[in-house]
Amino acid sequence: MVRLATSLRVTLLSAALVFNAAGASAADRASSKDFLASHIDTSVDPGVDFFQYANGAWLKAHPIPASEAAWGIGNEVDDELYARLRGISESAAKQKAAPGSDQQKIGDFWATAMDVAKADRLGLQPLHAELARIDAIASPAGVLDTVFALRPIGGRALFRIGVAQDDKDSATMAVQIHQGGLGLPERDFYFNPEKGVATIRAAYVEHMARTFELIGRDPAAARAAATQVMAFETALAKASRKLEDLRDPETNYNKMAPADFTAKYTPSIDWHARLAGWGIHPSYVIVGQPEFFAAEDRLLRETPLPVLKDYLRYHLVDGYAPFLSSALDKEYFDFHGRTMSGQQEQRPRWKRVLDEENDAMGMVLGRIFVKQYFPEASKQRYAAMVEAIRGTFHDRIERLDWMSPGTKAKALAKLATVTPKVGYPDKWKDYSALVVGRASYAANVMAAQRWQFQDNLSKFGKPVDRTEWDMTPQTYNAYYNPSNNEIVLPAAIFMVPGVPDDQVDDAVAYGYVAASTIGHEITHGFDDQGRQYDAQGNLSGWWTAQDAERFNTAAQKMVDQFNAYEPLPGLHINGKASLGENIADYGGVLLGLEAFEKTAQFKEGRKIGGLTPTQRYFLGYALGWMSQQREQRLRQRLLSDVHAPAKWRVLGPMSNIPAFYKAFDVKPGQPMWRAPQDRVRIW
Repeated sequence: MVRLATSLRVTLLSAALVFNAAGASAADRASSKDFLASHIDTSVDPGVDFFQYANGAWLKAHPIPASEAAWGIGNEVDDELYARLRGISESAAKQKAAPGSDQQKIGDFWATAMDVAKADRLGLQPLHAELARIDAIASPAGVLDTVFALRPIGGRALFRIGVAQDDKDSATMAVQIHQGGLGLPERDFYFNPEKGVATIRAAYVEHMARTFELIGRDPAAARAAATQVMAFETALAKASRKLEDLRDPETNYNKMAPADFTAKYTPSIDWHARLAGWGIHPSYVIVGQPEFFAAEDRLLRETPLPVLKDYLRYHLVDGYAPFLSSALDKEYFDFHGRTMSGQQEQRPRWKRVLDEENDAMGMVLGRIFVKQYFPEASKQRYAAMVEAIRGTFHDRIERLDWMSPGTKAKALAKLATVTPKVGYPDKWKDYSALVVGRASYAANVMAAQRWQFQDNLSKFGKPVDRTEWDMTPQTYNAYYNPSNNEIVLPAAIFMVPGVPDDQVDDAVAYGYVAASTIGHEITHGFDDQGRQYDAQGNLSGWWTAQDAERFNTAAQKMVDQFNAYEPLPGLHINGKASLGENIADYGGVLLGLEAFEKTAQFKEGRKIGGLTPTQRYFLGYALGWMSQQREQRLRQRLLSDVHAPAKWRVLGPMSNIPAFYKAFDVKPGQPMWRAPQDRVRIW
C-alpha cells in the first residue's frame, strides 16, 4: 500500500564506472573497441529517431526470445541475477540446514517449488479449505467474511487495504483503503474500443471459463459463470477512477472515522468491526476513492450470491494457479503471458520460481546476495555520486527564474533532507516467524503471504521505521518515497553485464547512472506528485499559488507532448498519467549533464569511438533504455502503466534539451526538433 514513485528503467552499467573509468587510460582503452559505438544504427539520422540511432544495431542483433514479452540489456542483467540467485537456492536445497535458518527456508522453498510432479499429484488440494469456505457462503455478509478471511493469503477481491504512512502526517502509520478487485490490469481495459483491447476482453472471459472447467464445472456452466463475473467486474471498473485521476494525492486522500466510512458509503461493511477482527482499532482510515466504495456496496447488495461466490473462486484459483498443477499453470500462462504480453512460450520454471522466492522472502536472499556480490566499497562510491547530483540540483534551483525566493528556500530545504539508501538496508528485516516447509509450493506461498500481511499490520500504532526498505537488494529497480523523502537504490541496479569497468568512460556512466537513476529519483521529489510533499514527507501546500501555477503551466507542455505520441494506431501515451515519470526523466538528464560538464573528460573534449563527450553522454542515457517489446505488452502498458514506453523515454526528454540539438546537429523540421516555445522548461 505504500505509494512508490518508481523508476522502472532498464539499467546496464554501474555508478562505480565513474570512479574506475576516469582519465586518459580509460578513454584509450574504450577507443580501441567502443561498445557504445557498436550499438549505433548508422542508417538512422539522430534528428529523425534518436532511440533507433542510439540502439538500433544492438536491438537488431538481439531479437525478443520466444519466452519473453520484451527484451533489452536489462534482461541480460536479470539473467546474471538469476544465475547468482539460482546458485544460492540450489546450494541451500542440498544442505541439511538447521530448522528456521535462512538456508533451510530458501532450500525448502526452492525444492518444493521445483517439484512439478508433486504439484500435479496435489492438484487443488492446497486450496481445499479456502474453496470450502467459499462454497459455504450463504449470505452477502458471508461474502464479506470470506473476503476478509482471504486477505491474509493474498486475496485481492473488491478493494485494496493496508497500513502505510499517513500522507499528511508522515510520522503516523495509518490504515489506507483504495479501489481494486479487477482481474484486468486497469479500468480502461473494460471499456477501450481499440481492437486489441476488445480481443483481450473476450479472451479474459474465455480464460475464466476454462479456469472454472479446471475446478469442476461443465463447459456451459463455466461459460455462464465467466460471463456473469465479467459483468460484475465491469460494473466495478465503471465505478473506478481512471489511471490519470489516481495521480492527484489530494483528491485521493479522504480521512474519516471507520464508523463514518460505514455510514456514508458502505452500510454493508462495518469497518470498525472488520478491522478489529484483525486486531487493530484505528480512530480514522484514509479512503482513496469514496465514490467507488459506495458503488461497490450497492453492487454487493444487488448481485446474485452465486455470481459473487464465482468471483471469489476465480480470483482465488487464478491467483494461486502458478503454484498448483501443470494444467492450471498452463492456463494461467495462456492468458496472462501469451494473450496479455505476447509471450510465445513460458519462461523456464526455475526463473519463475526465483521470482516468487524473491517475493516471498527477498530479504532472506538479499542478506546472502550482498555478502557475496556487493562490497562496502561499492556502496560508498554510489553514495558519493548521489551527493554530486544533489549539489548540481541545488545549483539549478538557485538559478530558477520562475520560482519565488520563499518557495525556492523550501525546495532547497527539501533537497537537503533527501535521504539516500544505497545498496542494502543497514538493518535487516526479521523473518524468524516465517515457517517454510516441503508440504506444497502453494502452502509456502500462503505462509509467506500470511507473514507479509501480519508484518504490515504490526506497523499500525508503532513509530514509522524510516530505515525500512520496500525493495530487496537484488531488485533491478529504484524508487523515491515521498513520505520518507528518500531515494532507494538497490545493489542490483548497479550491475555490469559483460562490460569491464575500464571500458566505460565517465560520459556514458553519467548518462545513465547519474541521469536515469540517481537524478531521476531525486527529481521525483519535485515532480507533479512529489512536489506536493514537504521536507518532512507530508502532503502540504508549501508552494505559493503563483509558483504552483507556473509549474503546472510548464508541466502541461509535457502532458501535451506525450499525449501526441501514438505508439500503436489508436493508442496514445497518457501524458497526464505518465507526467511524473516524464518529469523525472527530463530532470535526470539535465542534472546528469550538468554534473558531467564538471568532469575532466568533458573539459578535455577528446572523442572516443568517433563520438564527442556530449554525444556519448546522451547515448549513455539512451543505452539505459535499450529494449523492445511485443505489441501485446506495449498495448497492456499503454493502458495500465504510468511509465511511457522505453523509446519515448528517450525521444521525449531529448527533444526538450538544446544541448542535444547541438550535439547531434538536429535541424528544424526533423521529428526530434521542437520549436523553442514548445519545449518543456521546468527544473
